Amino acid sequence: MSLYPLIRPFIFRIDAESAHRTTVTALRLKPAGGRPAPDPRLAVNLAGIAFPNPVGLAAGFDKDAQVPDAMLSLGFGFVEVGTLTPFPQPGNPRPRLFRLGEDRAVINRMGFNNGGQAAALERLLKRRHRPGIVGVNIGANKDAADRIADYARGVTVMKDVADYLTVNISSPNTPGLRALQSRAALDELLAGVMEARGQARPPVFLKVAPDLEPADIDDIAAVAADRKIDALIVANTTIGRPPLKSALRGETGGLSGAPLRDLALQRLRDFRKATGGAIPLIAAGGIASASDAYARIRAGASLVQLYSALVYEGPGLARRIVRDLPELMARDGFSRIEQAIGQD
Repeated sequence: MSLYPLIRPFIFRIDAESAHRTTVTALRLKPAGGRPAPDPRLAVNLAGIAFPNPVGLAAGFDKDAQVPDAMLSLGFGFVEVGTLTPFPQPGNPRPRLFRLGEDRAVINRMGFNNGGQAAALERLLKRRHRPGIVGVNIGANKDAADRIADYARGVTVMKDVADYLTVNISSPNTPGLRALQSRAALDELLAGVMEARGQARPPVFLKVAPDLEPADIDDIAAVAADRKIDALIVANTTIGRPPLKSALRGETGGLSGAPLRDLALQRLRDFRKATGGAIPLIAAGGIASASDAYARIRAGASLVQLYSALVYEGPGLARRIVRDLPELMARDGFSRIEQAIGQD
């Protein structure tokens, strides 16, 4: 039985950002723990990487690459750190992170707050020979005169310490960033990114927003295919507001958690159709259980990522999902999780 439901009310008495910082500090001080033995039935091969299981930690939790190994010890098959910008930036004014408890949701307008790529690079260089898959999510500084140059710089700086790189153009909290999802801008951006990457390693993933029209989806799929992007992460937070109960529902920022589930699942299906299954997909948004994860996999995701659900479900969530997935697979007659990908 998890103790988290018992301590969660005490954690929720602290404002959300302070609670998060305290959690990261505690994880930094945590003795290095062993990792769960991998279940070969859950192995996924994507972009030349052998993932021990399909459950990943989304970017945003470990912005500065302080605790990737601690999170891997919690059962995640991979961890994505960042978003990291070339230079440190404070992000938007506080308060900027809000729990919507009645909705099991979070609204954030953090604004790519991070200590910059140089500091994170130092930490990742120290752990580069340890086992475990760690991706690096890169972005542009808010005041960048040339955002494409910022992304190219991020690739150059981080490519030797990243198992994969994620180009994040999906945050709603940096003014104008999502404009990079338009066809011409995205093509220019990805051309610069792939030139900076050079040879075929590490793989490059593209993270997109859920707030897209059908024409946007088709354009992104076409450019991603033309530029040989290795995977699409679908999707980041939404600026939309489905019906919510919390008094904080009117806060500005990106909404994540349970209310994002249906929209994120639909966008996954849309991208599966638009790409014809030719580009691997990674699902994010509203995943809080093995059933949620399995639904995304059946809808076409090779991997899944979560973050907001940890606020409500606690640190044992990844292990529980990994534990429960084989039962869902067996129900449908699958001996390996890869057999379930795209079955719906």
